[in-house]
Amino acid sequence: MALASARVDIAEFLSTLIYVYTILLFAYIVVQLLFAGGVRPPYSRTVDAILTFLREISEPYLRIFRRFVPSIGGLDLSPILAFIVLLLVNAIVVQGLIR
Repeated sequence: MALASARVDIAEFLSTLIYVYTILLFAYIVVQLLFAGGVRPPYSRTVDAILTFLREISEPYLRIFRRFVPSIGGLDLSPILAFIVLLLVNAIVVQGLIR
């Protein structure tokens, strides 16, 4: 009984971790779209720290997909594939741990 409870706890932790990472990745993509549109926030150490954090967390993961998915007309489609992989990992691994 304790082992089943531990597996469910681990599965819930992984699911939450993937959910939080998905939100951070989405925030990074929205910020990059705003920058591409010409929106620039005034410089502040706090904003710079947040943007640096988002970049350092998101870029290594997105770089994996940018090797395989070419940009089409300047449009980067790698985040779509990155989100799909996160959803699949969540569905397969987490549900596999629960069962």
